[in-house]
Amino acid sequence: MQKLIKYSPDVENALIHKKPVVALESAVITHGLPRPTNLYLAQEVEEIVREGKAIPATIAILDGEIHIGLTYDELRELSSLDQIRKISKRDFGIAISNKMNGGTTVAATIFAAQQAGLKVFATGGIGGVHRGGSFDVSADLIELASSALIVVCAGAKAILDLPATLEVLETHGVPVLGYQTNQFPAFYSTDSGLLVDHRVNSIEEIVSISNAHWASGAISSILVAVPPPESTALDNEFIEKRLEQALEEARAKNIHGAKTTPFLLERMNQLTDGLSMKSNLDLLRNNVKIATQIAVSYANLMVKTY
Repeated sequence: MQKLIKYSPDVENALIHKKPVVALESAVITHGLPRPTNLYLAQEVEEIVREGKAIPATIAILDGEIHIGLTYDELRELSSLDQIRKISKRDFGIAISNKMNGGTTVAATIFAAQQAGLKVFATGGIGGVHRGGSFDVSADLIELASSALIVVCAGAKAILDLPATLEVLETHGVPVLGYQTNQFPAFYSTDSGLLVDHRVNSIEEIVSISNAHWASGAISSILVAVPPPESTALDNEFIEKRLEQALEEARAKNIHGAKTTPFLLERMNQLTDGLSMKSNLDLLRNNVKIATQIAVSYANLMVKTY
């Protein structure tokens, strides 16, 4: 896969000199946010990484090439394209062969980051098991089971079956750490009523556990669940009522499969008068900040070790 990857100059230099790098997804830019908010957020989260003394590596596909890190012009181009594919792991061959442009999902970003040798990835919320007892299980969970990264998120998206999602993670050997919390966050809310596998109170503890996890021979990722900031976190009951309405509308419109999540997220934004979008953006910024601290600590450990 290396011959298909194009590294930005900053990322290439960071990898050569073992500097901290934070992987960032691009589906949120291409499919998750309206213009020009998508570009503003992309630039903002990259700046958060740089301010934290690490290098951002936004991952995307442009003209059939897998980009690990984007220049400013490439980021602007990505945010403005009309014909662009949402890339999960299964789509790489299609996109590369047909020289497509694409925004990478969590699963695709984890896969590409693993190939590039990155160790830390920040996202908003992971995919999971959909509600209703279906077999609709996100590829994110499968990729977490087979790629050795530290993945920072605000739990799984609230529209999902969170207990079932945690069960699948447990089945596939993915440890779920709660950063300064015992509770598994519910994306917009700080508490889903479910417990994490282990509470960690410091960045150093996350790095230590991750290093020991992989040293033991485990090949899965470490999922670090970070509660959304209290200032914009939403009440769980408030979210659930509006989510039930959105789910009922999705059923009535016969929306299913890959179209389900985008519909529900957009409808939730409407039903909460924009509060869910604000919470979403704030928790992503916070996750990127935490991931940057982890990347710096992990890079320092590797320098000391070798």
